[in-house]
Amino acid sequence: MPKISLPKPRAVFSGIQPTGVPHLGNYVGALRQWVQLQRSEEPDAKLIYSIVDLHAITMPQPPEQLRRRKREAMAALLAIGVDPERATLFYQSSVPAHSELMWILSCTASVGYLSRMTQWKSKLNLDQKSSIEDRQAGSRLKLGLFSYPVLQAADILVHRATHVPVGHDQQQHLEFARECATNFNHAYGNHLVAPQTLIPPVHRIMSLTDPTSKMSKSHKVERSRILITDAPQDIRAKIGSAKTDSIPGVLYDPSARPGISNLLDILSIFDPEGRNAEQLAHEYSDISPKKLKDMVSDAVIEGMDGIRDRYLELVGKGDEYLDGIEAIGARKARESAEETMQLVRDAVGF
Repeated sequence: MPKISLPKPRAVFSGIQPTGVPHLGNYVGALRQWVQLQRSEEPDAKLIYSIVDLHAITMPQPPEQLRRRKREAMAALLAIGVDPERATLFYQSSVPAHSELMWILSCTASVGYLSRMTQWKSKLNLDQKSSIEDRQAGSRLKLGLFSYPVLQAADILVHRATHVPVGHDQQQHLEFARECATNFNHAYGNHLVAPQTLIPPVHRIMSLTDPTSKMSKSHKVERSRILITDAPQDIRAKIGSAKTDSIPGVLYDPSARPGISNLLDILSIFDPEGRNAEQLAHEYSDISPKKLKDMVSDAVIEGMDGIRDRYLELVGKGDEYLDGIEAIGARKARESAEETMQLVRDAVGF
């Protein structure tokens, strides 16, 4: 069966879970690219950005917390520069077609493939060699978490996305989405588009208190992360207390000197000359850790200038304002999804 060709113009899909205000790692790892794509993609390219609240409930949480976090995520995306007129910005749950296509895809998806996925094992803190037949895994694993990749595939395929920005840790999920498209097309004809990878620049930001682990919103120590809404004095205090070492000078060596290397990575992200961490280490090899921390603080504060104020302004406008912006995006997203679902329903026999 011939493969379905990528439609024109390009369509880019990306999503973020509403887990609270994004931190620096979220911003430079994914969200900043959302803004950059608004400039780099052709004017007729579709940009589809979703706050994936259906995925969020795979780990139970109070409903009011979820509602609050969804609006926080919406305000944060608008604050960093996502333009709701250029991009389609919406809550996943506002578009029922995501769930509808998930069910249809699940009827051709492989349980064996899903069992090899890493996501559910990581969420349950299980060994990656675990299987659904293991007693410990079986007693704790819920169907929603196990089938998470099928919904993720539906998120992408329902909008006929041609490209998806993914980091290394999400590559497996995009391959599964391609597998879902292939399985459906084999069973029902060529209707779904197998997306291509859009690889963003690699910016892996580590915890300020434990530079061997990724920066995370779930870490118990608040000063381990920089939120995009942190005030300048808070950014300076957190970076000032960042874990380094007592070795003189500056050297980029993530294994031997993870703390210093993490600071250099952060500095490189905001460097106006585009120098990488190794080049910065060579340039500033003789400075003290304190001086490096001061430089990093200045760079982060300048690089995120205005985001905090815009966020507070948006939140201050109230829930109705944010919900109104989302409603416009949701309407566009439903129209986008319905184009695909008409083809899918007809192919399946609905």
